[in-house]
Amino acid sequence: MENTPAILALGLFCTVIFLVMTEWIHFTIAAFLGALLLVFTNVMTLNEAIGYIGAGYSTIALFFGVMVLVRSFEPTKIFDYLATQMVILAKGKGSRLLLAITGITSLVCAFLPNATTVMLLAPLLPPLAADVGVDFVPLLILMVLVSNSAGLLTLVGDPATFIVGDAINISFVEYLSRLSLGGAIALLTILLMTPVLFRKIWRTELTNLDQLPHPEINHPRVLSVGAIIVALVLIFFVIGESLPVPVSPAGVALMGAALALLLAHHSKIDTLNNILRDVDWSTLIFFMSIFVLIGGLQKTGVIGGISGILAAILGQNIFLGSILLLFLVGLLSSVVPNIPLVVAMVPLLKQYLVNVGMAGQEVLEPSYGGQFPPEVLPLFYAMMFGATLGGNGTLAGASANIVAAGISEQHGRRISFKRFFHYGFPVMVAQLITSALFVTVRFLL
Repeated sequence: MENTPAILALGLFCTVIFLVMTEWIHFTIAAFLGALLLVFTNVMTLNEAIGYIGAGYSTIALFFGVMVLVRSFEPTKIFDYLATQMVILAKGKGSRLLLAITGITSLVCAFLPNATTVMLLAPLLPPLAADVGVDFVPLLILMVLVSNSAGLLTLVGDPATFIVGDAINISFVEYLSRLSLGGAIALLTILLMTPVLFRKIWRTELTNLDQLPHPEINHPRVLSVGAIIVALVLIFFVIGESLPVPVSPAGVALMGAALALLLAHHSKIDTLNNILRDVDWSTLIFFMSIFVLIGGLQKTGVIGGISGILAAILGQNIFLGSILLLFLVGLLSSVVPNIPLVVAMVPLLKQYLVNVGMAGQEVLEPSYGGQFPPEVLPLFYAMMFGATLGGNGTLAGASANIVAAGISEQHGRRISFKRFFHYGFPVMVAQLITSALFVTVRFLL
C-alpha cells in the first residue's frame, strides 16, 4: 500500500510517546527500539537514519561535551563546596534557596542553552538538598522549569527558540526588543506558583547551620586551571559564532571537554575510562533515536500532510492561527521533545504560508536569508512560545527535562513521569495562557 510507510512511521512515533508517558519500559529503550523498527520495516535505510542523527549533530555534540566537562571536575568536590555555601548564604531557609535556584538558573540560561545550564548547575542540588534535609528531585524539577522558561529571555537561551529565530532571520537585538518581555512574564508566572507547588521546601528552615558538613576543595591547582577552561567555554558560547572564523557552541563544548580530559588525565585526579563511563549515554541515545523518529515523519510525508490540514482550517486568519498554534504546539511539546518538534514544525509552517499565498516559494529554501512579511511573524512567535513553554508539561517535553532525569538517575533517584507532571503541567497551562495574552496584546491587536 502506498500509505503504509506513513502509517508505520506515525504509529511507531505515537507508540514511543505512549510508552514514555506510561513508563512501561525505560524511555531510552522505547525510543531506540522505535527508531530501529523504522529501519527494519524498510521505512528508511540505516544510512538515512544515521543522516537524520547527523542533522542533529550539534545538539548531541553539545550535550556530550558539557557532560564530559562537568564530570571531569567532580573529584575536586567543587559542587559539594558550592552547595554548602549556598545553604549558608540562604541562612537555611527553604524559600531563599528556591528563589536562589530560580535567580541563578535564569541568569545563566539567558546566555547558555537551557539543557547546558541544567548540566552545569544540577550537580549542586543533591548535596545542597542533603544539607537542608529535603528531597533534591523537586529542586531539580524547579531548575528545569525555570531553565525552560528563561530560555525565552534571549535568542540563545533555548535551542527551540534559536531554531525558530534562525528560520525567520531575527537578530539577537531584535529578539530582545520584541520577545524578551514574554520570557520575563513566563518566569514571573513560576515565581508566583513556587510557594504553592513547592510548599514543603518553601516552609523548611534549617536552624543548626553550625553542624553542616564543610567539604574542602580537592586539587585546588587543577580546579583553578579548570575554572579558566570553563570561563573560556562560556565566553565562546556567547561570541563564538560571531568570530571571523565562526565556532559553533557544539565545537566549543567538544574543545572544552577535550581540554578537561587532558587536565584530568595529566593531573591524575581521575582516569579517562572513569569519566567516559559516567557520561549519560542513555540521554544521548534517546535524542539520537528521537531525531530518527521525526525523520521518519518527514520522509513519509506525514508532516507535509499536516501542513495541508492547517491551510484548510486556518486559511489566512493570522489571529486564530497564532493562538491555535501556540496551544497546539504547546500541548505537542509536552509529549514530544521540543527540539525535534520545532525542527519538524518550521518547514511545516513555511509550507502552510506558501499554500495560502502569504509567502513566496523562496522561503522554503534552507538558505533563505530574507525577511518574512511582518503580518505572518506572530505565527512563528506563537510557535516559539508554545514549543519552549510546552516543554514544561511533562518529562518528555524538553531536552533539559531528559538531561535532568538522567542526572537524577545517576544520583540514585528516578524522576517518574507522574511526579514531573504534578509540578510541570500546572506551570505549563498557566504559562501558555499568559503567553497567549502577551502575543495577542503585543502583536495581534
